[in-house]
Amino acid sequence: MLASKGHPLYLAEQVRELDRRTIASGVESFGLMQSAAMAAYDALRARWPQARRLSVVCGGGNNAGDGYVIAALAVCDGIDVQLVAVRDPTTLTGDAGRALEMAKKAGLRVQAWTSDLELDGEVVVDALLGTGLNGEVREPFRGAIMAINASGKPVLAVDIPSGLSADSGAVLGCAIEATLTVTFIGDKLGLHTGAAAAHVGEHRLEALGVDVSQYDDLLPVARLLHTELLDAWLPPRRRDSHKGDHGHVLVLGGAPGFGGAALMASECAARLGAGRVSLVTAPEHVTASLVRCPEVMVHGIRSSTEIAALLQAADVLIVGPGLGQGAWGQGMLQSALDAGKPLVLDADALNLLVTHWPQLDRDDWILTPHPGEAARLLGTTTAQVQADRPWAVRELQRRRGGSVILKGAGSLVAGPENMKVCPYGNPGMASGGMGDALSGMLGALVAQRLPLEVAACLGVVLHASAADTAAKADGERGLLASDLACYARRLANPRNQNAGETR
Repeated sequence: MLASKGHPLYLAEQVRELDRRTIASGVESFGLMQSAAMAAYDALRARWPQARRLSVVCGGGNNAGDGYVIAALAVCDGIDVQLVAVRDPTTLTGDAGRALEMAKKAGLRVQAWTSDLELDGEVVVDALLGTGLNGEVREPFRGAIMAINASGKPVLAVDIPSGLSADSGAVLGCAIEATLTVTFIGDKLGLHTGAAAAHVGEHRLEALGVDVSQYDDLLPVARLLHTELLDAWLPPRRRDSHKGDHGHVLVLGGAPGFGGAALMASECAARLGAGRVSLVTAPEHVTASLVRCPEVMVHGIRSSTEIAALLQAADVLIVGPGLGQGAWGQGMLQSALDAGKPLVLDADALNLLVTHWPQLDRDDWILTPHPGEAARLLGTTTAQVQADRPWAVRELQRRRGGSVILKGAGSLVAGPENMKVCPYGNPGMASGGMGDALSGMLGALVAQRLPLEVAACLGVVLHASAADTAAKADGERGLLASDLACYARRLANPRNQNAGETR
């Protein structure tokens, strides 16, 4: 269904295995290092064509080797180079040692790193720590990273920003804030989720002639989602279709005093193409719903005992926006769980699962936790979730079934197939109600009879892409959740052949 679609992402050890196999196939290892360095240097020259002086900061191992080769290439290209070694270069062996000798033969002098050293290049090359880092950054590397970040200079990160986990996207104590990251052979999962958004900068993959797809036993750990999925799964509607063909969404939320979240979810469900949208909310919110979106069939309900017929009529249930954790919310969730309909659960519905249904798992729901909610569901802390987001979303899916969306920068989707990563979204989404908008979109897609995992992936793409479109139009600051509905509607509609418009 989706397993083979999208740009593949790998763990660091998988890419190291690809490197080993490439060398075993007859490619000389130092030649591969030179190819990587050349690709990184070419990217640097393309990004900063006016730069006449570089600061190349090297650590140890092959990542340092890449840096030494880059320094030699730059000197041969007529660029001045400040070459800095944070680890004693005399300890380098193998290809890294050969790279050091290459730099020396090019006439370069290596400066030892000191805490008061001034980085005087127009661009800094980060060749400190590679993808093998699995613990917190220690001195003197920590001091070098902090100094590079404080310099305010643009930074090229070689393979990965030093200090960033290649597998989880977590910062291991501190990490380079790169302007451009050039990674090699296979793309790394950790470059696309969590803290990576603030550290990778522009991203570029250089395969170095390695065809990853030829190794059937090295399957990607995840794939990047793409807006092309929208064309594949949201084709033009039949000319004779009617509202009954596109499903009935029922939103249960908006406990007394918390009506806005459920209204936003309902409106987004309507804008994303559900044939009918009903809303069960506290009676005091009915007028606001009718004024905001009269197309939504709103029902002011005081008790879950009143909703049996509404549950029966619906095709999918969205439970959680503004639900509350009191008796009203508990009753609504209990009734929804008993109804046997596909579910989208968010917000307090997730918190109620923790306290009242700690072992419940289902194949017919989409769970949409943010890191704090994920931590409660897993019985851990938000910090631990963010330290390994891929583990958290996979573990939630294993325990709870269905499809799970772990929200945040580089949102992750885990379902019965492999994990997906959303490359869209922006900091303007850090505002109230964004999760409610997502829930409404997901419910609409499920109502239109998309498989749950597909609906989860498309919903995340539409939600984040709508936010990007809105931010492009008017900026990130001040972006509201209610802004997304109309932008998502445009993205959800296939190419208009007559008007010549595209998504």
